[in-house]
Amino acid sequence: MTNSDPPLLNHYGAIFSSHSPQLDVTKNRLVIEECQLPLIDLSGLSNHDETVRRACVAAICGASSEWGFFQVLNHGISPQLVEKMRSEQVKLFKIPFERKASCGLLNNSYRWGSPRSTCPKQFSWSEAFHIPLTKVSDEACYGEFISLRAVMIEFAAAMSKLAGFLGSVLTANLGHGKEVIKNLCDEGTCFLRLNHYAACPISPEILGLVRHTDSDFLTILCQDQVGGLQLMKDSKWVTVKPNRDALIVNIGDLFQAWSNGVYKSVEHKVVTNAKMERYSIAYFLCPSYDSSIGSFKEPSIYRKFTFREYRDQVQEDVRKTGYKVGLPRFLVSGTGDLITGSME
Repeated sequence: MTNSDPPLLNHYGAIFSSHSPQLDVTKNRLVIEECQLPLIDLSGLSNHDETVRRACVAAICGASSEWGFFQVLNHGISPQLVEKMRSEQVKLFKIPFERKASCGLLNNSYRWGSPRSTCPKQFSWSEAFHIPLTKVSDEACYGEFISLRAVMIEFAAAMSKLAGFLGSVLTANLGHGKEVIKNLCDEGTCFLRLNHYAACPISPEILGLVRHTDSDFLTILCQDQVGGLQLMKDSKWVTVKPNRDALIVNIGDLFQAWSNGVYKSVEHKVVTNAKMERYSIAYFLCPSYDSSIGSFKEPSIYRKFTFREYRDQVQEDVRKTGYKVGLPRFLVSGTGDLITGSME
């Protein structure tokens, strides 16, 4: 650990000291089957051949139903912009921990570890800046990181455009206009999350990010080549192989509810790496807090709820138990099973 890393080991030790069995520091890292997510070339959506366009839409919607995850190429975000964003992100996380934790950077959005965790399996070995889109252009948020602001504005705008576009493809596939996402989603509740996972040589049992589903409509992830993302597929964990040219897209809880279960919000997590640190950036497409989320057709699996109600329930569950229950709370009948995780 360096002086730029948060005191993750101390925090983890404090949580772990009152729990058993003992942490196995000699345990080998499990070899998890590596998968190649569906890879979709978005240039197909603008092809002059209608057959090609339809095939591209079918690939997007099929992957959203079968996997809940897919990768996209020719997504409109240049490699140069990704590289500039990554460079600025690394510089930001390399400043001393005490400064990150106390100087109020990026709307005072710095987080690390898992403050609400009550046992080791709820602990995330990571740090992040969680920035509302409305604050991305605010000069006061950046301090001396002047060059970060220009890159963040450009990157956030590109991710927002892509998320809205993909969301409209998914709603149109179910017979609804492209304006659905535009009407529901609000820049005021969308956000960008800059993640850093420090190397963790202690034990493979420690996760970089605990298992969870995302409490949004759609997430777009830009990750480096270190790897570590795993998702649940056919009742087992599989490792996502990084693709330098692709962005990863996954369905969130709200899209699963709106689609009446057609599109799947799938559990995922990040495993730690013993020797290498990992960086990623996630964009979360969210509705306004008072938007009513209801299924696009009846009979509905889920009762109607607002995004505010959903967020409040998730936060209450995590606060009380350390677990996110999520959509099972909103089933028309039954309560469903607990989903381990603390992502909100």
